[in-house]
Amino acid sequence: MTNLRALLVLSLLFVPAQLTAQTLETVPFDKQLQLAKVGDVDAQFAVGLAYETGRSGQPDEAEAAKWYRQAALQGQVEAQYRLAKLVTKGTKGLKKDPATGLKLFADAAAKGYAPAMNALGLIYQTGQGATEDPKKAAEWYRKAADLKFAESENNLGMLYLEGKGVSRDLGEAFKLFERAAAQGDGWALNNLGGMYEMGWGTPPNRDKALDHYRQALAKGILSAQANIDRVSAPPASP
Repeated sequence: MTNLRALLVLSLLFVPAQLTAQTLETVPFDKQLQLAKVGDVDAQFAVGLAYETGRSGQPDEAEAAKWYRQAALQGQVEAQYRLAKLVTKGTKGLKKDPATGLKLFADAAAKGYAPAMNALGLIYQTGQGATEDPKKAAEWYRKAADLKFAESENNLGMLYLEGKGVSRDLGEAFKLFERAAAQGDGWALNNLGGMYEMGWGTPPNRDKALDHYRQALAKGILSAQANIDRVSAPPASP
């Protein structure tokens, strides 16, 4: 009986914490802020997000960085990733510091966070924040793609298409675009349409090209409209 009572007491103690985590998004901002100030890591992240997005009442990226930093110090990896993005670009009241951003991305990537891996890939691909290194870009995109992160699948597909950092391989590019498109990535849908249009890595198929371009447009890829117009235009008269 004593053990049963102990279990019941433990259950009652755990329920409020679980409910708080589950319902935090519906808690008013001022209550989130109170929780954040007493060290609740989920509330610290929520407050940071509220300041970044303006849900707090007025966007304040410097204040967002402050709360992301608090959450990151407690091991919240998404907060670390978002802090890295803010530090990398800088903002009013927050000094631009790409070197620190790179370190934060690298640490979050080492913890297995796919968006941070993708961010590192982009940094090494563009040379914005580190020395340009297509091979490193491909390595980081591959790590995130192996975790089925759609944006990295598409980015890695582009490297295979262009032969940058990897040997050009149209079949591999097609497979990666296809994987990302299956997750609804707009750019991958557009790129897959291009593969079908050109017959790269797959037999040419005008109908599939149009279908994927239209799906890309529906996802907000406005440049897909020019592709649709081109493919659907009647053949030129001889």
